[in-house]
Amino acid sequence: MLGNNQDSNCVFNKMTWTAFFPNVDFAAIAANPEFKEASVRAFIIDPLLQKLGYTADSIVHEKIVQIRIGSKKQTTPYYADYVLKIGNSYVCVIEAKAPDKNIAEHDAVDQALTYAMHNEIRSKYFAICNGVEFALYRTDIDRTLLLRFLLSEIDQYWNEFKRYLAPESFQDNSKIQQEKEKDSGDFDLTTHCRKMLLNEIPCKKQGAKRHFGCTAYFTRQTWNVVQGYIQNYSRPGDLVLDPFGGSGITAVEALMVERKGVHIDLNPLSPFIVNSLIAPVNVAELNEACNAVCKEYEKLEPKTKAEIKAALQKYKQPKDLPLPKNSDVKSVWKLFSLKQRAQLSLLKALIKKQKDKNIRQSLLLAFYNTLTICNLTFHETPKGGGNHFGFYYRYRVAREPANRNTVETFKNKVQRVIDGKQEMAMFNYADRISDITIKKGTATDLSHIESESVDYIYTDPPYGKKIQYLDLSAMWNAWLDLDVSDEDYQLEAIEEGKLDKTKDEYKKLIAGSIKEMFRVLKYDRWLTFVYAHKDPDFFDLIKNTAEQCGFEYVGAVPQKNGQSSFKKRQRPGRILSGQLMLNFRKVRNPKTMLKVNLGSDMTLLVLETIEGIIAKHNGATLEQINDTLIQKGLELGFLDLLEKTYEKGDITPLLEKEFVFDEKTELFMIPPHRSFKTHIDLHLRIKYYLTSYLVRSEREHKDARFDDIVLTILPSLKNGSSPEEQTILGVLQDIAVPYGTDCWRLKKDGQGELIMEPT
Repeated sequence: MLGNNQDSNCVFNKMTWTAFFPNVDFAAIAANPEFKEASVRAFIIDPLLQKLGYTADSIVHEKIVQIRIGSKKQTTPYYADYVLKIGNSYVCVIEAKAPDKNIAEHDAVDQALTYAMHNEIRSKYFAICNGVEFALYRTDIDRTLLLRFLLSEIDQYWNEFKRYLAPESFQDNSKIQQEKEKDSGDFDLTTHCRKMLLNEIPCKKQGAKRHFGCTAYFTRQTWNVVQGYIQNYSRPGDLVLDPFGGSGITAVEALMVERKGVHIDLNPLSPFIVNSLIAPVNVAELNEACNAVCKEYEKLEPKTKAEIKAALQKYKQPKDLPLPKNSDVKSVWKLFSLKQRAQLSLLKALIKKQKDKNIRQSLLLAFYNTLTICNLTFHETPKGGGNHFGFYYRYRVAREPANRNTVETFKNKVQRVIDGKQEMAMFNYADRISDITIKKGTATDLSHIESESVDYIYTDPPYGKKIQYLDLSAMWNAWLDLDVSDEDYQLEAIEEGKLDKTKDEYKKLIAGSIKEMFRVLKYDRWLTFVYAHKDPDFFDLIKNTAEQCGFEYVGAVPQKNGQSSFKKRQRPGRILSGQLMLNFRKVRNPKTMLKVNLGSDMTLLVLETIEGIIAKHNGATLEQINDTLIQKGLELGFLDLLEKTYEKGDITPLLEKEFVFDEKTELFMIPPHRSFKTHIDLHLRIKYYLTSYLVRSEREHKDARFDDIVLTILPSLKNGSSPEEQTILGVLQDIAVPYGTDCWRLKKDGQGELIMEPT
């Protein structure tokens, strides 16, 4: 039984470890086969915990945790050696090992991590001790090592060790719960609205086996960046959407951090990848199935010309789909040698015989990854790896194809799939499979999702003609029997491609997707749009379309992708290695509500009407604005809708939000240093800003020089076509007169009053 020695810490600091354990010879422990795991517990870990200050009621010995492995409903009991408890919270798992065991061995670390991450424990730390060494880790997917030392040298590490694991280092559970509810002050529990992430997240691009090595796709986000954004802008149980789902990182990471996920992508390859990845399986059964498939394959493997010819006739071949015009060959079959095609068709036929759906799906995922390598586009690289056509964004046949062994490649890919599934099993995701929805569909039609039902959207859309996803997926889709319709090509948001789409067609599809995202997102929630294009025109498209829909643009954060891509290394001056995270919020304000009720086009009309009358008169009264709106409302038939939006048609909330009111003149004005939001006639905009500037200069008794005038008002004229200096000068000559050296003042009437109205 552990005691509670109040003087243990100060006494220990004065002792050597030998004095603390006078009967322990650490050199002898390592060589003694009789000193086993039970001895490590009794003679090493128990006294160590006593010195830290833990009492019997704060230590749970051999805590039972039920772990479900695979697709079956039953769970298997496992026993965590020590679980340290503070209040109602578990803070650390400690696993004991015999002295001859390596505490850094992968399986030992994974075992302790699995216990620490279990839903019933969720401890901050986990540790492994073999009586000779002690290692302490933080509970995260990277198994972050915090401390490792020889127990014979613990006096050198004691202060740091105690700082991590002493009971006083942890908060009481009630305090922890209070902190969770506060959520660091960033999450408003009434609006579910977080503060925007302001800093770049350090990339751990290849740190998750469930993504890298397990699946392949043209582009994908860094998993820990996606996870960080999900955790910042949503809470456990929230619904996270990615309408351009791609390789599925958003949906999978949402599942890993206890959110619900919706994955949508027009490319049928995308939902295939995600469905296969998350299909829960029994690892032993998957291994057994793999061995059976490979054993049968090795008996039937076609090698000779006759065997190859027979296999091509016997086993189902992929559709010989045509390839894009920039390809080195014309159709899918030409991407494979006859031998490769014969062997792959045999392998696929054997996989398809598997009766268990999840086993079959998991093996097909490995087959998909095998296809990526066993084709004529794959070539060796100097460091022993290789590249395939996807690295070049076109079907580029290698000068010297690598000709990798089909079945050995498949075995390797199955092991990668197993590693990924085992990693996900640590999160007990199999019990929450129903929390993820995977759908083949278009981002421009989210009618299957209820309005205002999504808590957060994180998406990385296609950018122009950068990647033609459907065209470049033809090889895989053909082999996996995934159909792509003519309608799919019409709905694909890209430039060029099979249908030779224009930039305007691409813009229209992206704009349609943003409108749908606005509809399904809840108010006071966030949209993160990954921007990875060097053309500023696309930035304006996204930002302007989002704002027209009713989103509030909050800001952008630069974000690196981690390791530079092959394309970046190949063309460093033309390919972006980073991206911008564009953050928008769906806010409930008068402007947004007007857009929701009237539609964005009508909203622009209303704002344009208000801005137009302000520009015309250099300010407008409430009566002038109201009368003009009523006139336009009657003419265009939206007056009744306007009255529904505001009580008794009162538009003052919108005016107060978008404009400033001059108490002295009782006029509504464009806020200083803000441009017109709508496309008012250029000359009228110039006249408004020139008049405002000259009036202010007159009141402040300052000379208004032409250069100062141009440099001051030009930034406010960026909306629409930017004027030339001669255009500004022409308008200036209409409303003002020169004086002195290059100075200007407004024209005056016969009584010496400034002429404020246009003639």
